[in-house]
Amino acid sequence: MNGYFRLVNEATKTSIKLFPPTDGGEALAFNEVVEYLSLKNIMFDRISLNKAVEAAAKEETVIVLENRARLAERECYKFTVTPDNMQAFVRFYAPSVGGEEMTAEELLKDLEIKGITHGIKKDVIDAYFSKREYCTNILIAEGTAPVQGQDAYIEYYFNTDKKAKPTLKEDGSVDFFQLNVVQHCNKGDVLAKLFPEETGQAGTDLSGEPIRPREVKKAVLKYGKNIEISEDNMMLTSLVDGHVELVEDRVFVSDVLIVENVDTATGNIDYEGSVQVNGNVCTNFQVKAKGNIEVKGVVEGAYLEAGENIIIARGMNGMSRGEVKAGGNIIAKFLENAKAEAAGYVASESILHSIVIAGTEVNVDGKRGFITGGKVSAVHSVNVKTLGSSMGADTTVEVGADPNLKIRLQELQKEIGEDSKALKSIQQVLVATKQKIAQGAKLNPEQLKYIQSLAAANQQKTEAINRNTAELDKLQDQVTGDEHAHIIVRGTVYPGTKICIGDVSMVVQKEAQYSRFVKSRGDVKLTGI
Repeated sequence: MNGYFRLVNEATKTSIKLFPPTDGGEALAFNEVVEYLSLKNIMFDRISLNKAVEAAAKEETVIVLENRARLAERECYKFTVTPDNMQAFVRFYAPSVGGEEMTAEELLKDLEIKGITHGIKKDVIDAYFSKREYCTNILIAEGTAPVQGQDAYIEYYFNTDKKAKPTLKEDGSVDFFQLNVVQHCNKGDVLAKLFPEETGQAGTDLSGEPIRPREVKKAVLKYGKNIEISEDNMMLTSLVDGHVELVEDRVFVSDVLIVENVDTATGNIDYEGSVQVNGNVCTNFQVKAKGNIEVKGVVEGAYLEAGENIIIARGMNGMSRGEVKAGGNIIAKFLENAKAEAAGYVASESILHSIVIAGTEVNVDGKRGFITGGKVSAVHSVNVKTLGSSMGADTTVEVGADPNLKIRLQELQKEIGEDSKALKSIQQVLVATKQKIAQGAKLNPEQLKYIQSLAAANQQKTEAINRNTAELDKLQDQVTGDEHAHIIVRGTVYPGTKICIGDVSMVVQKEAQYSRFVKSRGDVKLTGI
């Protein structure tokens, strides 16, 4: 227990006895003794008292305060209440020798007079009066603190930070082409959940007055089109594949991504829906979309890939590295030094030094309407105003077979040739080794391992050649393609232009106008329109 003190009243003097702390209690404080004596109007010498208090930290000490007798002092206490009126403490002081002790009933009556009606700790009070501890703060009453509620909040299941953050490469450098600015979502994805507010519980102070918890904030889910809200208004779900963003606390989902330009501000785009570019697509950037891609400006040396159609309002200058690939059709004002591949048709006002592949037809109309240089392929037809060039630019036009089928044929022929060459070298080594073994030669472990690897390669190459040959035979039966395939030139076709229809071809020898090229009796024929 803490150190404490007790007045000793004698016939001719008044003394004070100071007790040291026990069991790790706190030592007596000089100021506390001074405060008590001043309250009782007892005279004392500060210097002597201070020395006595310091000594009392280790042992009992007694000093004379006044050379006169005083009446006995009853047990008393110091009462304090915290500013929030939530805790009340008492600190008891021992009665003088022969003085009266307080009772629990007396303390309880005092609390009633002081207006303390709530949270009185009767068990603590009883414990004190059964075993007194002086000069010790005792919490005898405590109010009930309010239980604070919780504000409603919304948890978003997508990145709401609109600042572009470049992707960090494995080598530690930054890829500014991948800025992660588009937050993709799929149909059925949960976009946000509302966690409603929780109201708190009122508390009570020592006087019995209620303490209200703080007001909690409510929230509601705000959203736009293409979003479904649950029946309990607690969850948002996307109705489409697209992208999601948060604009002024409102969730929006769109299946059309609209950007001004595709450049360093956006990075590459890979989108589940359609993409609309109001400006240009700059060199080296990529735009991929499961839906359509519409570019209202120009496309430079970039890569565009769409699951459906690609529309380029002002054309494309691919700079010999740009490429567009569509699962539907491609429509562009012009295609220059570019590669374009469409599962459907390709339509343009002019095609210059480009590689164009169409699953159905290629139509080059308009005021200019020319195909000059490069290679244009379509399964059914090519319609153009001017074909080739008076300057002799190498121009090839193909119809009658799937262009991709021809490409695959070329790939297979190349693979078969390379594998056959490698197989011949392998087999020569295997035959020579077999002859040496028959003559009694022995192979060391390293040589044996090498021969085993050649034997495995021999089997792999043989299987690859057989597999590719079977596929080649099957594709060659299809290469004849559409027997009604044709090429129509509504203006001039220039000499040097190569015309391919199915598996036959010809080179235009002299200039012709209003021409139609078809396949007839195993050859390419030129007829009038």
